[in-house]
Amino acid sequence: MSLWFPRLAAERVLRARPVDAPFALSLFDRNSERLYDLCPRAEGFGLNRGMTLVHARSFCPDLLTRPADPNADQRFLRLLARWATRYCPWVGLDGRDGLFLDITGSAHLMGGEEPLIDDIRARLARAGLTARLGLADTPGTAWALARFSEGIAAPGETLARIGALPLSALRLSDQTCTSLERLGIATVSQLYNLPRATVARRYDREVLARLDQALGSLPEQISPLGDEKSFAVRMTLPEPIGLLDDVMAAARRLTAHLCQRLDEAQKGARALKLTFRRVDQESQAVELKLARPMRDGERLVALFERGVSSVDAGYGIDMIRLEALEVEPLGLRQLDRSEGLAKDSLDDLITQLGNRVGLDNIQRFQPVDSHIPERSFKLVPAAYSRAVPDWPCRRPRPIRLFAPEPILGSGFEPPRRFRWRGRLRTVLEAEGPERITPAWWEQDDSWAKGLRDYWRVGTGEGQRLWLFHTPQHPAWFVQGEFG
Repeated sequence: MSLWFPRLAAERVLRARPVDAPFALSLFDRNSERLYDLCPRAEGFGLNRGMTLVHARSFCPDLLTRPADPNADQRFLRLLARWATRYCPWVGLDGRDGLFLDITGSAHLMGGEEPLIDDIRARLARAGLTARLGLADTPGTAWALARFSEGIAAPGETLARIGALPLSALRLSDQTCTSLERLGIATVSQLYNLPRATVARRYDREVLARLDQALGSLPEQISPLGDEKSFAVRMTLPEPIGLLDDVMAAARRLTAHLCQRLDEAQKGARALKLTFRRVDQESQAVELKLARPMRDGERLVALFERGVSSVDAGYGIDMIRLEALEVEPLGLRQLDRSEGLAKDSLDDLITQLGNRVGLDNIQRFQPVDSHIPERSFKLVPAAYSRAVPDWPCRRPRPIRLFAPEPILGSGFEPPRRFRWRGRLRTVLEAEGPERITPAWWEQDDSWAKGLRDYWRVGTGEGQRLWLFHTPQHPAWFVQGEFG
């Protein structure tokens, strides 16, 4: 069985935050923001995947968009694969929006193939997911039916069921399909009726291989998802403990065992949970979110100490469990000693502060590829980003950038004297202009006056300011301050 979710990304987001309007997800691709996925209401306006966001808004001005997250979509698809094991034990991923189920020997548990399909479709519909299903003897035919003609292909009727489908139903590349269509070969049955020797001479082996896989002449295996490895260790104590030193000693032993397992798997923990069970069967937990993947036992124990000290041991603790809630790949790296210590200290500081105020609240600046000063940077969580050592800058930019503040002035050169923030400033030197044009493809009211000519000026009061002049609507503004 093939399950295809044509709107997986959009429906995943809408399940959490429904909207009553045309909706789409966008992703930056090929130097522009493009539609990644969209809802049926947006498709009704003539929108489609791959269309630029500016072009889409010209068709549908009321379009609501959110940034796409392909990684979250894949995690959601894996959850669906795990859910699908209720129907059969053999479930595998099919690209980024589909699943394969080998229901051999399990369809009768649901009363047959048709009741099984109806049950899957009904459950997914209640979950707010659109799904297309195909069932056949081979994965290739099931894939074709799910995407081009939903239903069941009875045994021995595979060719009759998919013969009228286009060549893309065989999972051939667009280039190969176009080449065959130029020769008048547009359907699967037409390709099947061609002499195999002729097809083999003119095209690579993929064409005949895909045809044979669909018809069952060539076997095709489904790779099932393996069970995700759990990283957790536990210690049951013969006698209850309650002193902080004893609890930390037990936590140190658990951390060493867990880090050894993480090291063997080349993984690092991003979130940990230390659970204490008391003799009265009550449990308390200390969670630790890390700024970077880590498997250094001594550092982890030190970070846990503050949370452990606040645990109420009651009449004693008789079981301690340590679990890595989130893990990420972490390979071996050769670091300079001083570099490693400096980086570890910063990561530990972010971790300690982040567990008090939230990791998302500790942010850093990162550059953005834009010539507009206000859009040339963004704030991102420090725990989920890397510092940029060499900030790309073609021209000097102020350390402090704020919204444009108007000042009195005339002409195309900076005024010799102007009042800004209640104080009179005297210009001693000026360097410029640097002309910046607005991004005409983006609607931005702050750039409604058009071009800007920027100047770097030094004042007699010791300040170095960033001024700009708008030639179309003559006016002067202050937008930044250099160090």
